[in-house]
Amino acid sequence: MIEITLRKSETGIYNGFLVEGHAGFDEYGRDIICAAVSAMVINTINSIEAFTEDAFEADMAEDGGRIEFKMVSDISKETELLLNSLVLGLQGIETQYGNQFIKLL
Repeated sequence: MIEITLRKSETGIYNGFLVEGHAGFDEYGRDIICAAVSAMVINTINSIEAFTEDAFEADMAEDGGRIEFKMVSDISKETELLLNSLVLGLQGIETQYGNQFIKLL
C-alpha cells in the first residue's frame, strides 16, 4: 500500500508530504497506481521548481517507494495551487481504487 502523509502549515496550507510504499495493484512495472502517484508527485515537484521561486527540500529513495518533500520558504500562490492540485489528484485515485492500495493520512 502507498501511504501519503500530507503536511500543513499552522494556517492550513499544504507545505509538504511523505510518500511511502508500493500499491501492490499489479506486478512491478505494470502497477498503474504506483505509476500514477509517482508521475503526479514528481510532476508537482518539478513544476514548483520550474514555475516558482519557492525553496524546498526533496529526498527520494526509489527502491523503497519513498519521496519526502517539504517547503523551506514562504509558499507562493502558485505553489499552493500546485500542492492543492496534487492532493485533489491523489484523493481521486484513493476514491477510485480504494484505500487498500493508497491511503492519504
